Amino acid sequence: MTTRRTILQGAALVAAPGLLRAQGAAREIRMVEAGGLSGDSIEVGYVRPFTARTGIRVVRENPNQLGKLRAMVESRSVTAVLFELGSLSTAIAQAAGMIEPLDWAAIAPDPMFDEARLPHAFGYQYYSTLMAWRADAKPLRSWADFWNAREFPGKRTLPDNFTLALPMALLADGVAPDKLYPLDLNRAFRSLERIKGSVAVWWAAGAQPPQLLKDNEVQYAASYSGRVAGQAGIGLTYAQGLLDLSYFVVPKGASPAEKAAAMGLLHEMSVAANQAKAAEVISYTGASPQLDALLPQAKLGEFPTTRENKAVQVLGNPAWWAQNRDAVERRWQEFKLGL
Repeated sequence: MTTRRTILQGAALVAAPGLLRAQGAAREIRMVEAGGLSGDSIEVGYVRPFTARTGIRVVRENPNQLGKLRAMVESRSVTAVLFELGSLSTAIAQAAGMIEPLDWAAIAPDPMFDEARLPHAFGYQYYSTLMAWRADAKPLRSWADFWNAREFPGKRTLPDNFTLALPMALLADGVAPDKLYPLDLNRAFRSLERIKGSVAVWWAAGAQPPQLLKDNEVQYAASYSGRVAGQAGIGLTYAQGLLDLSYFVVPKGASPAEKAAAMGLLHEMSVAANQAKAAEVISYTGASPQLDALLPQAKLGEFPTTRENKAVQVLGNPAWWAQNRDAVERRWQEFKLGL
């Protein structure tokens, strides 16, 4: 029996970007994401409006290691149609043939920053690794200041992550942001040798830097922006911050019907109003150039992609890292033996 409700549900499916080929076949899709507040922001900003519009349920899973995607694809048991990856993992996955091209015509996105719109990947969330300090410490303006322990006295914490520490070291040594890649590894490691005596902790978890600052174990920190933005007693700057993106990809071998439905969810991730809702949960931002006006104006300084903050940061080069990561890691491990 045809009812007004079934007519409305059918109309919603037809109207939904990315769902034209699904014909109602996909009533549930699964996604693998990073979890925590980031996962909560996906639920609030994107999953709820998508389900309200289409009736399609979205099941979120985590964690999201690259090895999990590899195992899924190699076993030909693709249980999730969307998988969240960092920019380097995205480049590795594409080079290894683990992900499928996106159907951008079906996504029909609202305006997006160019680096977020890749053939095989949808950049949904920006974050930064930046300089932070205790409120009673002398404020920093550059990585050169961070490296200058004489004029900016105090202990530091840097990431035990060479994809972050090496670009920081080169910026501190005066390399221009647009000349950063390909990395001059000899110069980068010489720069790290100069600062290592002031580094009290090489952190491995994002929760460490803000806690070290609050406990006064360090006075200066390289930290993920979302961990320190808006925190009482902590100053920060986006100047020379390392800006990066988390992407959603489709694993190779995903169900065509589920992939078609997933394009509709990706459309929701391109909508500026939805990104503003997600940013209420965590101070990371989506890829809309129209987002500034929708964010809390008194807190604009906390977000990585506002016009002012994005302009002073440095985007990475995931393709370079995908080609050179193994060789650099060996050298990084040698450097750590001298700490």
